[in-house]
Amino acid sequence: MEKSGSYLKKIGPGIITAALVFGPGSLTINTKLGASYGFSLIWVIVLAMVFMTAFTSMSTKIGLFSSVSLIERIKNELGKPLAYIVGVGVFLVTASFQAGNTIGASVAFSELFNSSVIFWIALFTSLAISLLFFKSFYKILEKLMIGLVMLMLTSFLLTIIMAKPDVVAIMKGLIPNIPSGSQYLIITLTASSFSIVGAFYQSYLVREKGCDLADLKDSLSESRTGIIILGLLSTMVMICAGAVLKNNNIDVRNASDLGMALEPLFGSFTSKAFMIGFFAASFSSMVGNATIGGVILADTFFSESQLSNIRVRMMIVLVIVIGAIVALIFGSLPLQLIIFAQGITVMLVPISAGVILFFANSKKMSKELQNTRYLNVVGYLGIAVLLIMSMYSVKYLFF
Repeated sequence: MEKSGSYLKKIGPGIITAALVFGPGSLTINTKLGASYGFSLIWVIVLAMVFMTAFTSMSTKIGLFSSVSLIERIKNELGKPLAYIVGVGVFLVTASFQAGNTIGASVAFSELFNSSVIFWIALFTSLAISLLFFKSFYKILEKLMIGLVMLMLTSFLLTIIMAKPDVVAIMKGLIPNIPSGSQYLIITLTASSFSIVGAFYQSYLVREKGCDLADLKDSLSESRTGIIILGLLSTMVMICAGAVLKNNNIDVRNASDLGMALEPLFGSFTSKAFMIGFFAASFSSMVGNATIGGVILADTFFSESQLSNIRVRMMIVLVIVIGAIVALIFGSLPLQLIIFAQGITVMLVPISAGVILFFANSKKMSKELQNTRYLNVVGYLGIAVLLIMSMYSVKYLFF
């Protein structure tokens, strides 16, 4: 038991990254793609995980090496204007997704208990804010994320067992293939899985946990574990949707449609299991996403990034409140708005990715921390992919 508890404690930062990246936006995109194209786009998730692992590893090393935060290093070495662009950009990305996280958590319980979504929005917003007033917020955040991720894995695995998907068809999904009409959804899937914002924040997580250079091997292993779990979650939802929705001609507006579609096909237990996983994904991102936005904004304007700092906590509250207000005004988040938010994200993140790659190759770092040739190749390819997606997003959204 002690070894198991110790291991779970070790993988905390990686689990947090997975939990905050995998939210209702990821769920909806994976559900939509699974419903429309079956298992044929699983390969996109695998590719995104390769990029995500590389950038998370770079960010981990930067966090272990630096005596100051990543935003502070940008201010000191690359100039304050760039730091403000990156910091405000990360904040805007998190704020744009926060309403979806809030609505996702609330809709899940609204469907489960056939009750008003407004009540659950107010309840979960209050609960998320109340977590900030605990003295050891990071420890609570870590335990909450580990619990919610395990809940997601269990829920989606039960759904897959009940759906009995075609294993051969799943394996064929690892072969690259771009179905007609799927191009922009592929971009949004890549954006939701290959999260530079999540990778960027990894450097803050290892610092918050108090890791140092002696923890290099463990920290890299932890981050990889988190990304593997992220990939598993995305793949499991796509498999669920492909097995349940593709051949039943069910229209998908959001991920909760999959949960409702499961009931007449496999019974209320399977439907409830999926909706519990949907809640776990939404609430973990609701708290984690707000934490990223709040920490980066506080660091940008106040040079404060520790979760124990009152200014940092107030900025986190700001993101949570923004999400709640938008959620209460609209009451639902259509697929089109999620796709728009993902597209905006893709346009903002190439700069942040370039910053990570720049510092990962800094000659100030010791040789054991500097990028390997493999990480540089994957890093430059990742930035190229982000730039291509950015250009496509601009064309798709505005022209």
